Amino acid sequence: MLRRRQLGLAAAGTLAPVALAAPALAQGGPTEIQFWHGLAQPLGGLLEAIANDFNNSQNRARVVSTFRGGYPETMVAAIAAFRAGTAPHIVQMFEVGTGTMMAAGRAIKPLHELLRETNVNINFDDYLPAVRGYYSLADGRMMSMPFNSSTAIMFYNKDAFRRAGLNPDEAPKTWAEVRQAAQRIKAAGHEMPFTTAWPTWTQIEQQSAIHNQEIASQENGFGGLNTELRVNNPLMQRHFTNLLEMGREGTFRWGGRDSAGDALFASGQAAIVHASSGARARFVREVPGGVANIGAAMLPYYEDVPGAPINSIIGGASFWAMNRGPNAQRSADENRAIAEFFAFLARPEVAAKWHTDTGFLPVTRSAYERVRQSGFYEQNPGADIPIQQLLRGDRMTGASRGIRLGGFVEIRVIMQEEMERALQGQQAAPQALQNMTTRGNAVLRNFERTNRG
Repeated sequence: MLRRRQLGLAAAGTLAPVALAAPALAQGGPTEIQFWHGLAQPLGGLLEAIANDFNNSQNRARVVSTFRGGYPETMVAAIAAFRAGTAPHIVQMFEVGTGTMMAAGRAIKPLHELLRETNVNINFDDYLPAVRGYYSLADGRMMSMPFNSSTAIMFYNKDAFRRAGLNPDEAPKTWAEVRQAAQRIKAAGHEMPFTTAWPTWTQIEQQSAIHNQEIASQENGFGGLNTELRVNNPLMQRHFTNLLEMGREGTFRWGGRDSAGDALFASGQAAIVHASSGARARFVREVPGGVANIGAAMLPYYEDVPGAPINSIIGGASFWAMNRGPNAQRSADENRAIAEFFAFLARPEVAAKWHTDTGFLPVTRSAYERVRQSGFYEQNPGADIPIQQLLRGDRMTGASRGIRLGGFVEIRVIMQEEMERALQGQQAAPQALQNMTTRGNAVLRNFERTNRG
């Protein structure tokens, strides 16, 4: 079963820009669609270029793209705008906001309804199961439009490996090997051997998935609202203890919340980082030595855990169609324009180019095959690591399908707070995990009370 740009790349195999013929101008001019996104540069510029490609491909609609800050800020802004009756037509929402958006009622226009009403067809059978399943109901109906899906992988600085006497073409595969490599890198004088971006995603959610360990009941929330966190388990206690020990010995350093750790690897300060595959565009542009100095590998695992490793889970974001306000619906022309933009995004040439430009996943089988046949992966070693990692294992399980928890944005903040306290020496690993569980479950119960019925 097929299972989360090199900027200025001139290598053979890079896919050509999308060029499509434009139909006749619709009467009255194009319908304007407001699109709010949460991608900073360079990714934001690449996303806006795709919107411009759509604008240039036809004359019926015009997408106006606006950067609204990071994903959390974009979510807050979109909710406030809906309440004021000025919501954008489309908002980009990160994957942890999926449960919240699905429960948003009149604020959203479910994708399956939008496509049915506008008679626009998108072949979701072509989408990778790990991607399609994250944004669909149990019966398969799509709620939002998958786009910039990623997974977490390990990037490493090859020069730092060479200086430490490590093979720059052989990445550590297990946590024991990561720690040994980090110790050698530290002994060679590198101040920050290992850090992480998106710490809860990479160190709790992804590590749980590849070890087939649920972080919450009801198959990580896919089974219903009455879910409870399960992060205080032997695997996470072991993993957190390992990170705390590495912190004390100086081989691991907290890189900050959310994506802050990306900058530490991009600048050359950190030798190893666990980050989104979508960070590739930034790393190629900013890491000293460029693409030749960047290694990519799958996330490490504990080799004595039975059945590990299996597939990782996706991250990134999807696009949600929004109603204007509590008492304001979209016109037929507006809904048609939104649907046509989504159909444009599903084109193999569009999805393939986004993948090769950014490091995000090729979300469809046809896009993946297009890229594979172009020779891109041979020209760009490591670019297919995220796909291989998502394919790992015989099948997705309830632990590796994804995570759908209400209030998960708030829960992630709680997790980061407790991680920070542990790394500052204020609590041991079991206490940090218990605090996450207790505080996180309070958020889940509040979300359940608010959205039940």
